[in-house]
Amino acid sequence: MAKLKLVSVASLEDHRDRVWSVSWNPTGTLLASCGGDKAIRVWGLEGPPGEGKWVCKTILTDGHSKTIRSVGWSPCGNMLASTSFDATVCIWDKRSGEFQCTSTLEGHENEVKSATWSVSGSLLATCSRDKSVWIWEVLSDGEEFECASVLHHHTQDVKCVLWHPKEEILASASYDDTIKMYREEEDDWYCSASLEGHSSTVWSISFEASGNRLASCSADQTVKIWKIYRPGNPEGIPPSPDGEPVWKCVCTLSGYHQRDIYSISWSPCSGLIATACGDDAIRIFAEAPSSDPNQPSFELVHEELKAHKSDVNTVAWHPKDPSLLASCSDDHSIKIWKFNFD
Repeated sequence: MAKLKLVSVASLEDHRDRVWSVSWNPTGTLLASCGGDKAIRVWGLEGPPGEGKWVCKTILTDGHSKTIRSVGWSPCGNMLASTSFDATVCIWDKRSGEFQCTSTLEGHENEVKSATWSVSGSLLATCSRDKSVWIWEVLSDGEEFECASVLHHHTQDVKCVLWHPKEEILASASYDDTIKMYREEEDDWYCSASLEGHSSTVWSISFEASGNRLASCSADQTVKIWKIYRPGNPEGIPPSPDGEPVWKCVCTLSGYHQRDIYSISWSPCSGLIATACGDDAIRIFAEAPSSDPNQPSFELVHEELKAHKSDVNTVAWHPKDPSLLASCSDDHSIKIWKFNFD
């Protein structure tokens, strides 16, 4: 495969502390960021096509009293959920023309690490250092949020939650080295699978566009690819004792990262996988063209060793443009990258 070349097309340095998270809106026209300065910044491209410049369009500062750990857009793009070390989740609504904090969700005992919206927009999931995952029903077109379930299946801090891109299946990753899957049955949410294989904290997870595979990254310095095998699958993999689909690790990428891998993003456009690492680097992996789906092989196609001056906390592929990638770091900066094949 041709080698990839990453070029930084924008360096956004308005945050006054480490930047924990970046998130594209569903159309890719806006990028939200948050961090230790307790502010959310919303960035957009201004100027003529091909000559535009990324500028900060909005700063949201009145929602949280401590570090903001993550931001996540609703599927409609009108709402943004932010999670904080102050143990709350803020819902920001821009349908009035400007972002307003219309709901503050309370219930977690301490730091809320992540929030994710289901593909339908009717559910929001949050997770916390308190070891719990909460599922909220979105009511009255986003005017109200009601707790539908509190899940206590992890034994340690839950770092990340993520909805399946096509179904109402929720995944969570934890300091207990595992990933859990949850489904609903008769208005009751339950843990349908536990994915075990990492030997240290699982920091981040990302579904492939189809939802049939999941990538995870860990403090054990590896990336793992997990594949779902549903009952009756042609490979003959038996279901769980309860008749549930099983997730199996079909590939492990090791030897590429020197420290904890904090974030992983599987591009919905190109299928490339990007990682953010505590060694200040961004790495991009591509699946080999002749790869066996049950034993896939991925190759490192680019390594940006000094992507930032400090830990890279998040990477996020653009939802529509396969050439754009956003990253953020402890160095207080956000970068927008464009890649080209040599």
